[in-house]
Amino acid sequence: MIWRLRDRVLTIERPLVMGILNVTRDSFSDGGQFAARDVAVARALKMVEEGADIIDVGGESTRPYAESVALDEELRRVIPVIEALGNESPITISVDTSKAEVARRALDAGAAIVNDVTGLTSDADMPHVVRRASAGAIAMHMKGTPQTMQINPDYVNVVAEVHTYLESRLNDLECAGIARETLAIDPGIGFGKTNEHSLTLLANLDRFLDIGRPICLGVSRKGFIGKITGRARQERAVGSVAVACHAMARGAVHILRVHDVAETVDAVKIIDTIRRA
Repeated sequence: MIWRLRDRVLTIERPLVMGILNVTRDSFSDGGQFAARDVAVARALKMVEEGADIIDVGGESTRPYAESVALDEELRRVIPVIEALGNESPITISVDTSKAEVARRALDAGAAIVNDVTGLTSDADMPHVVRRASAGAIAMHMKGTPQTMQINPDYVNVVAEVHTYLESRLNDLECAGIARETLAIDPGIGFGKTNEHSLTLLANLDRFLDIGRPICLGVSRKGFIGKITGRARQERAVGSVAVACHAMARGAVHILRVHDVAETVDAVKIIDTIRRA
C-alpha cells in the first residue's frame, strides 16, 4: 500500500503507528496533560523514541459532547507545537482538525497529513487546502457532530452504510482534484456509533479493504474497551492493543492511531514477524 504525503511516499508493509498528541484541555483520555508547548514537544519526541511513525497533533477535542474551539485558540495550541516538533525531528506530522485555516497553517508549518473527523466536509475550503499542498488526508466517517453523534445513533446495516459513505467520499474528493493515492480512510469507531455498532465494524474491517486505500483505526482507550474490561481510561492499553492485534491478524489495518505507542509498536513487531515467518 502506497500513501503519498507532500514530499514523501510511505510504503506501508506493516501497520504504521500514529501517536496521539492532544494539545487540549478536555480530550477524553489525556486532556490537559500536554497543553503547554514544551511539554507537548517532549511527549511527541518520547513517542518518536518509542517507535511512532507519525505524530498526530490535535487542538480540539472530538470526544462526545465536546464544545467547539475558536479558530484563534486552536491555532494557538497547534501551530507552535508543529513548528517546534518539525525543528526537532524529521517525523511525519499529522494535524487533527476540521478547520481549513488550521490545516493550511499546519501544512505551512511542516505537517504532511490532515486528519479530519468530518471527512473533509465541515469546512468547504478543506479539500482545496489539501489539494493545493498535495497533502495526505484521512477521511473519517462520523454520523452527526461531536455534540450530537452519541444521541441515539441508528443504522440499518452499519458496515454497509459506513462502507458506502467512505467509498463515495473518496470519489467526491477525487472529483475535487485530490489524488486518490494521498487519501486514507477511517471507519470512525465510536463516532456516531453505539458500542455494538463499533464491535460490528471491528468484526468486519476486512470489508473495507476493497476501497483500496489505507485503513486508519482509532480505538485507543475508547469506551467500549472500558465496558468490556471494566478498566479506567488510563488502564486500557492492553485492551487497545488486543483490538489492534485483531485488526492486524485480519490484514485490515494500515495505520494505528494510539496513545500507548511503545506497547503498540511491540505488538506490530510481533504480528509482522509471525506473518513474515
